[in-house]
Amino acid sequence: MYLSNSNPKVNAMQAKLQQQLSPADAEVILRRLPERIKAALIARAAEIEYPIAISIAISIANFLDTEALGFVDCKPGRGQ
Repeated sequence: MYLSNSNPKVNAMQAKLQQQLSPADAEVILRRLPERIKAALIARAAEIEYPIAISIAISIANFLDTEALGFVDCKPGRGQ
């Protein structure tokens, strides 16, 4: 059974935390990936000048939903 917290500030903070991948979580994910995928994600993050956590989140979102925000959307004019 799921119990909801009645404090709106706590609920808002929990929702925000659940919507973002933390840098620590990104490091855990990177350690578990094959080296070539890890290297590609790190290179892509550097290329678009985004934190690795955001690059991982974009990759996952794009895999799950082809209409989700993608790398080309991050830097207009790039990737064309």
